[in-house]
Amino acid sequence: MSIKTVSGNIVDVLNSVIYPATLKISNGRIDDIVREDRRYEVYIIPGFVDSHIHIESSMVVPSEFARLVVRHGTVAVVCDAHEISNVMGVRGVQYMLKNSKTVPLKAFFGAPSCVPATPFETSGATISHSDIMHLFQNKEIKLLGEVMNFQGVINNNPELMALIRLAQQYGKPINGHAPGLHGKELEQYIRAGISTDHESVERGEAVEKMKLGMKILIREGSAARNFYKLSSLIRDYPDSCMFCCDDMLPHDLVQGHINEMVKRALNLGLDTMNVLKCASVNPVVHYQLDVGLLQKTDHADFLVIDNFHDLKILKTYINGEVVAENSTSLIPRTEIRIINNFKTREKTASDFSVKGESGKINVIEAIDGQLFTRRIKEIPNVSCGTVISDTDNDILKITVVNRYQDVLPAVGFVKNFGLKKGAIASSIAHDSHNIVAVGVEDEDICTAVNLIIENKGGIALVYDRIKEILPLPIAGIMSDQDGAQVAQQYAQLHKRAKELGTKLRTPFMTLSFMTLLVIPEIKLSDKGLFDSEKRALIHLYDTS
Repeated sequence: MSIKTVSGNIVDVLNSVIYPATLKISNGRIDDIVREDRRYEVYIIPGFVDSHIHIESSMVVPSEFARLVVRHGTVAVVCDAHEISNVMGVRGVQYMLKNSKTVPLKAFFGAPSCVPATPFETSGATISHSDIMHLFQNKEIKLLGEVMNFQGVINNNPELMALIRLAQQYGKPINGHAPGLHGKELEQYIRAGISTDHESVERGEAVEKMKLGMKILIREGSAARNFYKLSSLIRDYPDSCMFCCDDMLPHDLVQGHINEMVKRALNLGLDTMNVLKCASVNPVVHYQLDVGLLQKTDHADFLVIDNFHDLKILKTYINGEVVAENSTSLIPRTEIRIINNFKTREKTASDFSVKGESGKINVIEAIDGQLFTRRIKEIPNVSCGTVISDTDNDILKITVVNRYQDVLPAVGFVKNFGLKKGAIASSIAHDSHNIVAVGVEDEDICTAVNLIIENKGGIALVYDRIKEILPLPIAGIMSDQDGAQVAQQYAQLHKRAKELGTKLRTPFMTLSFMTLLVIPEIKLSDKGLFDSEKRALIHLYDTS
């Protein structure tokens, strides 16, 4: 039996001490920790854990995701395969599990709780009670994925409550999703057994949830960024916080992951042990993950860093093996299989025409950096009997095209995208991942949509002679290419979108959330405009 050694100042977060020692590692575990009487120039800390992420939102498969994040010190991720499940069902979860096994990164998956997420849109699959039971029998399924249908919990929806009881029966933690929920409804939601929430955007909202027993996942993703408003929780409630990214774009993952949240927290002067509790210990304990925390007999999952200011990650170890060194991943590429579910046919520009009527129209107001939207009422811009985009007032046409059936698109209008020309489109459209597009002219919108249909998935941009697409052939939401290459292609499309006039920080990701019906206040599905507070489809023209 070969034994390898790694020496440094051990940061024992569980016992809140730092001491010089040498780790003796065999068979992927810490066989012994030999304390010493000297000081080292490097520190050994627990590896970082993302407590809630949808890998699919990075547009790469788990094996490529791993190659990107181990460079940043991530050793494990708690994944919700909700996105691919809404396209492919249980087959999608199995795909993610199988692909993740080809790399050392520890990816722990949940059983998706809401497929489809809502009956007000068309999804590609359904996951039943028996499907969830089958998934729970797999020890690699660690939890019930985020319960987005909080109204279903509050109203004691029989099917949803049966899933929650099933999770409890199998001893699986239940992830939550409770944006803006408070008071008696929040109490009822938590009392049902839901243990976490990653949707808090204000400290008061998070504290109310914590005091009722919830763990708060402080989120800093590509679109929703809540770290600075919630960072004081790390000081006041260090045992009840974790870090998560939720949805992270590929070019952002190239720059950093959980390590960026750790660095920011430390630079705010927050206690090192408290910060590392949130980044490493708390998710391992809460989800009972097979991830080491620098204790004897633990899995040898840890980082070697230079100091706590720069937080330069010199080496990342998983099960005693170096998987990244000096910001370079040592994980090789693996074979990637393609699966998909794409049935709609190409559209014509006239399919996106909207007949003009009298009165105001309901408009989606997008909020930069947030998932929620506002419902506003505006006088439509009518030309030749049809409603068209109004670039002077930044009200543009938005459409959702059902990709699972060949039917006419749903069309609405959105404010704050800022495009002055052209169109952008995506088959990443939460939660059912139909095609969503926004643009100025019907012809450009149609061309962008058809680019995606032709490629059976992707994100696209069209203007004049420019027609660009990042193909996403895996379920229409992930690429089969190298992660760094995908990041580069995405960055180019992002740059092009900025040239079309948008001021949004992440225009494509913001676009993908314009269809997320479970987040207030108004969204667009393939069936039409949806008022999430009334939980009902509404007409384009205001009838109130």
